[in-house]
Amino acid sequence: MAEEYKDNPIWHILVETAQKLPMYHAHLNYTKDVILPEDKKITPEELSQRLDISLGEAIVILSEINGD
Repeated sequence: MAEEYKDNPIWHILVETAQKLPMYHAHLNYTKDVILPEDKKITPEELSQRLDISLGEAIVILSEINGD
């Protein structure tokens, strides 16, 4: 998913901004520990809705988990 965004010159700004959010690490860990075991193919849009977070944060979380 993140591949299509990584070529954008502001990708690094999005990553930095998302990682500075106070709840980022909690959202990241919850996604790894709870959400992905239930739904390995969750989309960023679905994750965004499920956690009530921005789409940008959801993209960065899934990108980090997937090692993109």
